[in-house]
Amino acid sequence: MSAASLSTAGVLLITVPTIAFGGVSLLTFLMRNVPGYRDNPVRRGLWRAGHAHAGVLVLFALVAMLYVDQAALPEGVRTLTRVLIVAAPILMPLGFFLSVARPKDTRPNRLIWLAVAGGVCLSVGTLTLGIGLL
Repeated sequence: MSAASLSTAGVLLITVPTIAFGGVSLLTFLMRNVPGYRDNPVRRGLWRAGHAHAGVLVLFALVAMLYVDQAALPEGVRTLTRVLIVAAPILMPLGFFLSVARPKDTRPNRLIWLAVAGGVCLSVGTLTLGIGLL
């Protein structure tokens, strides 16, 4: 594994405790009946989606790092692929969380587009990696 992939994996691993902290926070909101969470189904749903996407996408990005160095891609494209795949677990959850940041928000604001941007990054990064592996 290249030094770039190893350091990227290291950063991804460091984010895992923050995801765990987020899960504990969501459980606390439920158990303590925090206003603006349990009584706001839109906010609750988007925050759960943000937490779930963060966990799954970090795991996916860690696995993808094992393959980036095996792909028949120029080094610059490998770097771009790493960045795109790692951007997804950052942008998607941010979009879910920040689009309903206020407890009274009943509709996502424009920051929901961060989730879309994360999806685009994930799609382009994985498509590039897949093509490079063929």
